[in-house]
Amino acid sequence: MKIYDVEGFPNPARVRIALAEKNATDTVEFIPVDVMGGEHRGDAFRAKNPDASVPLAELECGTYIGQCTAITEYIDGTYEGPSLIGNTPKERAQTHMMNLRAEAGLVDAVGAYFHHATPGLGPDLETYQNADWGMKRKEVAQNTMRYLDSVLAESDYVAGNNFTMADITAFAGLAFADFAQVEIPSDLNNLQAWRERVAARPSCGG
Repeated sequence: MKIYDVEGFPNPARVRIALAEKNATDTVEFIPVDVMGGEHRGDAFRAKNPDASVPLAELECGTYIGQCTAITEYIDGTYEGPSLIGNTPKERAQTHMMNLRAEAGLVDAVGAYFHHATPGLGPDLETYQNADWGMKRKEVAQNTMRYLDSVLAESDYVAGNNFTMADITAFAGLAFADFAQVEIPSDLNNLQAWRERVAARPSCGG
């Protein structure tokens, strides 16, 4: 399998963490995409992924899979090791629910703030900006942090008591928040303790 991505970007990090959790990183070829140069918006890349986004997985059969959740589903079902999705219908439903909340409310919200209310990736790539929208999304991101803190008061991880894809998404979202200078409220002790536990995992650099 090939993974087209940019090392260090939040969404590519999600897929890299999933691969590391499955001890599968060495089985994958990573192909860097020149996002700063606009390669992801070119015709050649769009032919592979109409979303014009990274990461993108290319399977040995030639199939392309975009979107982090879909790629993680494939990784989870392909490689051995504890499931990142869940083992029962209830666990899978809870994982997907919390993953979507972390993605929309944190990763995407921080992204909207970064691309609209800050210089973002620069004028060549940020061809349209709406600062008011960006600031509203910053509020959403911080409200999501508070929500996750309340969830983590009741469970060890974001979607229950097992580490899942939802934790990967939330962890990447907080890293993106740091980069975009979206402040994490200092009183969110449960979120901070969870973040320290996740950061200690080998897949997350611990």
